[in-house]
Amino acid sequence: MHIVFAAAECAPWAKTGGMADVVSSLPKALAKLGHRTSVFVPYYRQVAKAVPNPTVVLSSVTIPFPSYNRFVRILDGGVAEGVQTYFVDCAELFDRENFYGTPSGGYPDNAERFGLFCRAVIEASKIIGVPDVFHVHDWQASMVPVMLRSVYYFDPMLRHVPAVLTIHNAGYQGWFPPETMEKLLLPWNMFTPDKLEHYNTVDFLKGGIVYSDAITTVSRKYVEEIQTAEFGNGLDSVLRQRSGDLFGILNGIDYEEWNPATDPHIAAHYSAENLAGKKECRRDLLHAYGLEGIGDETAIIGVVSRLATQKGFDFIVDIMDRLVNEDMVMVILGTGEEYYERVLVEIANRHPDKLRVQIKFDDVMAHKIEAGADIFLMPSRYEPGGLGQIHSLKYGTIPVVRATGGLDDTIDEQPSGGGNGFKFWGYDSSALLAALQRALGTFRNKAEWKTMMERGMAQDFSWDKPAGEYVRVYERVIENRN
Repeated sequence: MHIVFAAAECAPWAKTGGMADVVSSLPKALAKLGHRTSVFVPYYRQVAKAVPNPTVVLSSVTIPFPSYNRFVRILDGGVAEGVQTYFVDCAELFDRENFYGTPSGGYPDNAERFGLFCRAVIEASKIIGVPDVFHVHDWQASMVPVMLRSVYYFDPMLRHVPAVLTIHNAGYQGWFPPETMEKLLLPWNMFTPDKLEHYNTVDFLKGGIVYSDAITTVSRKYVEEIQTAEFGNGLDSVLRQRSGDLFGILNGIDYEEWNPATDPHIAAHYSAENLAGKKECRRDLLHAYGLEGIGDETAIIGVVSRLATQKGFDFIVDIMDRLVNEDMVMVILGTGEEYYERVLVEIANRHPDKLRVQIKFDDVMAHKIEAGADIFLMPSRYEPGGLGQIHSLKYGTIPVVRATGGLDDTIDEQPSGGGNGFKFWGYDSSALLAALQRALGTFRNKAEWKTMMERGMAQDFSWDKPAGEYVRVYERVIENRN
């Protein structure tokens, strides 16, 4: 079958989070199964720097607005591992410094930007090739199913083409003022509480949920969570109504990129059969953070994350004055909320022998932390899927996580042994500290720790199984619509 992906991000061109990795890796896994896959992403300024002179596939696609038209080019991003990438080029909307906005907030014309993107994907597909199914991701692409079932309802080329929506994070929904209906030429009878209206806003993600043929999320646990008031962000009742069409499919990872036996970014290669190289990676990580004289008995706790409350940094800040009394050092890599950037640097200045912080995004350093740390910390308040903990397992770096979403699905703590990591429950920083203390206690038992490392490294979180699950969802919605 032919699957068209529409998303605001796709690695390596445009990435702020895990969605970009999924939109990059899943189509490749589907292509290996013999399916035709195409991916549409906006031609942002950052993409243009990476791909400066792509071939023009369609020189002018007309996108109507109430009193004017915009004209979009479709550019050829090339074919890699069986996946065709297309860029949607509209310089006045996408040639900007950031993808979605500035530190002070989202761009005021985001509804127009991503409404145009969605209509461009539909119009381009009519010319390049109508797919068997559209697979759209998060709020930025949610207008594809909305438009398919409204303004394109009578189009004979598209009427029977289903759409699957993947929710990577229900906390981001795309809320816009009511006049957005007119801006995007959508019928006003869709601005109702059972369709697009949400607290007197046009909610893009809600529209995607209502009008998609199936909805997936990135872990089995998150399917349950988003149907509750605590995690549904106001959409729990809508999601419960669609529960029969809601599926949890755990993200896979690309083992060609994340594999300590072949990783070009780390100091030495290693495997579960020969762990000697991990010691060299440990020394390299300590050197990169300027930590000297750290013995093998001292555990290295690594953190690679957006610095935000959602990621549990309020917990980390709260326990640091107690955690520094343990035999450990912590290295943190990331950017995020200004408050946490400032506070973490202040704590590191007070305890330079215990905490080091790099306020930046650095993909190479992320690989070094995965390979060189002993423990990988992810205390997220909620985590729909999570990739860091899966990377860590492959690198023999034991995760300590909060039991939520994909973290709960992938990490198993067994009090009598046999698990692959450590978990804590509840919104309680003391519970996090207790989980870290359990991990540090186990770390001192080298034989048990080595067994945990080997157990995690042997697990398979490749895309093979998830890709097969997505194929079954596609087949289901195609059959239902036909």
